[in-house]
Amino acid sequence: MHFNLGFLATALLATVVAFAGADCTGAQTGSGTGGPGTCLTEGGGSARSWSYSGVTNQIQFFQSGGPNDNCRGTPFTTRGAGSGCVTAPTG
Repeated sequence: MHFNLGFLATALLATVVAFAGADCTGAQTGSGTGGPGTCLTEGGGSARSWSYSGVTNQIQFFQSGGPNDNCRGTPFTTRGAGSGCVTAPTG
């Protein structure tokens, strides 16, 4: 599945790395950095999970397509400050 990554309300710069496998495993398929209100997309690529670091407020992850395209609509998950790993929902 193809997913968009949305950085909303982060401060300074946060870093996200995309992975082919669940739980931030497998090949790295891309990476990016963003600040407050930045929407990062995978440009037609896809990933199963993402690690994130440097988030000082929150980060939201959106599935691409339909009303959620380009970081709009409802995120499939929102995480608070810090770092971690997010795996896309099944389907």
